[in-house]
Amino acid sequence: MLYRKAIFHDVEEIYTLVAHYAGTGEMLARSRNTLYETLRDMVVAVDEEGHVRGVGGLHIIWDRLAEVRTMAVDPTCTRQGIGAEIVKRLVAEGRALGVEKIFTLTYKPGFFQKQGFVTVTKDDLPHKVWKECLDCPKFPNCDEIAMVLPWENYEKELKKISMR
Repeated sequence: MLYRKAIFHDVEEIYTLVAHYAGTGEMLARSRNTLYETLRDMVVAVDEEGHVRGVGGLHIIWDRLAEVRTMAVDPTCTRQGIGAEIVKRLVAEGRALGVEKIFTLTYKPGFFQKQGFVTVTKDDLPHKVWKECLDCPKFPNCDEIAMVLPWENYEKELKKISMR
């Protein structure tokens, strides 16, 4: 599996992947427009044939605060470490930028717990986080689970990456 930053050519496959999980209620839908606007946020896992098998984004919210979002792995490729590798790469990218707090809003807390994230209340997140939620069809009744990567877990993840 090749991991790299997303490019324009990837958008349709990312859209299809996200739409699959949005259709099952496991993640929020993303429009093509949103995917194009956030293309530079995303890392993809691409197979030997060049098909996108996984995606995740690191979206900068505010001063040293970022969100892991748009996490999806092709259903035929789950449980192969693709999602975990994408998260590790996003964490490393965040660290390189000087991010001090990474969070996610998810319907899959078990996956993120395995990556070192812990559940928090939504009130524990800064108000800046909710700016984009105003456009969400579920607002104000958000049912996603808020999670953060504690600093000590953040450092552990970075050490795993640097040991490769």
